[in-house]
Parts: sequence; C-alpha cells; structure tokens
Amino acid sequence: MSASTYPFLLRSIGTRFNNGSNGLLKAYKGGKHNGLTLRSCFDSSHKKPDQKAQALSHHHKKIVVAVDIDEGILLLLGNFVSALNRFIADRYLSNHSVSDYHVYEFFKIWKCSRNEADIRVHEFFKTSYFKKGIHPLPGAHNTLHKLSRYCELSVVTSRQNAIKDHTLEWLDMHFPGLFKQIYFGNHFALHGESKPKSEICRSFGAEIMIDDNPRYAEECANIGMEVLLFDYENSYPWSKTESVDRHPLVTRVHNWEEVEQHILSLIVSKC
Repeated sequence: MSASTYPFLLRSIGTRFNNGSNGLLKAYKGGKHNGLTLRSCFDSSHKKPDQKAQALSHHHKKIVVAVDIDEGILLLLGNFVSALNRFIADRYLSNHSVSDYHVYEFFKIWKCSRNEADIRVHEFFKTSYFKKGIHPLPGAHNTLHKLSRYCELSVVTSRQNAIKDHTLEWLDMHFPGLFKQIYFGNHFALHGESKPKSEICRSFGAEIMIDDNPRYAEECANIGMEVLLFDYENSYPWSKTESVDRHPLVTRVHNWEEVEQHILSLIVSKC
C-alpha cells in the first residue's frame, strides 16, 4: 500500500466514527472523493488500496493484536541479540554474530548448560548493555502508531518478571500510549511461574500475533490465531523453520511495512 493511501484511509476512518453511520456518505458527494468510487466491503474488487480504505471505515470493532518485543519490536521493536552479543563478548570473551543464532536457545549457541545460559542472561539484564543498548527497529513506531487507529495493541513477551519495570519504562519511552496491556510470560526465569503465549493471548481475545520465534508462532496459530512471523530483512536465522512456514495461519514478514500491509488485508478479509 502506498504512502499516499493513508491520508484518505485516515480521513475515511475519522469521518466514519465522528459523523455516525451515515457520515461517510455525507462527506463524499455522490459517493466519490478525488475520483475514487466508494464501494461496499462485499464488493469483489475491494482489494485495491482505495477500496481497502473504504472497507476499513466500516470495521466497527478494533481488531486485537499481540506484539512481541524481543527481536520483533526490539527485534520487532529493537535489537536484543546484538546488545546481548556485546555483553557476552566483553564479559565472557566469546564472540558471536546474529547469524550464529540458528535457534533461540542461547545455551546451544554459547556451548554451555541451560542453567549457565540463564544466569548469563540475567547478568546481562543488570548491565548498561541491556538498559541503554537496545533501540527500536526502523519503522516500528510509525507502523504501530498507524495501526493503533483501528487495532487494539497489547504486548505479549516471554520476558521475565525480573525485568518488568525496565521493560515498562522502555516501552513508555519509545512507544508511549500505544499499548493497552503488557503481558509477561516469565519464560527462562530463575524464579516464578511461566505462562504460554497462547494462553496469554487467549485470555484477552487476541486475533493476530506478531512474533519472531517459530515455536511461539506455531503455538498461537494452533489455537486459531493469525500469526505474522517476523524475520527482519531476512536476517533472523532462528526464525527459519520450514514446518511453521507450511502452517496456513502463519505468514512470514521482513519489516514493519509488510506487517502493516498484512494486517490491513486481514482486517478487510474479516469485513
């Protein structure tokens, strides 16, 4: 969808909700605006950008979207693994690149026990590498801001309760007011109970999940959710699993622009 579509898209949505059920038709003389004919969302030709905008204006209820934050928002929103690698190199004299992470299980990459890997990650959480070295990915804020107009966005992260406060501060700094709720799975934690992402998503009615981890993607797709498997610029080796690509509810995306396009299409398909 081209950038020029959005002014029309957002005007349509704003008119629809500000003027009531007949507002959209009143705003455009003869059902046209700038030469664009307004059609029903049941029209078979609604897949064109202008017709997608028209269909979105009739979508009364916001679609509920769950967003991961590590290698999705980080990843997805920022660069968690890159910051972690810098810490591991300086603290343990073990050098790795993002391309080494063919699985998202750090003990296999670092050649240590699972328990040792968990301890190293928790050490990382206490350092400036984690607290100051992670920044949002290009396009994340812009896309999420646009989507928030017709999606209800919540964060669902596997992050541990031990870093909850820092995570909330980071999100408030980079994405203020965009997320309705922040849910922590507490996976790989040294203490406390963990919850599957699928269970968390089901608890608040999420319909779409954005995540970089194939295991979580398949888990959520298996309960009927649409999943966008995030593989930033095709650079996440841990996300490249053929089995999950065959799942009918999983779509691979490579940047935030593709996320935006796919979610728009999914909303239209539900119209």
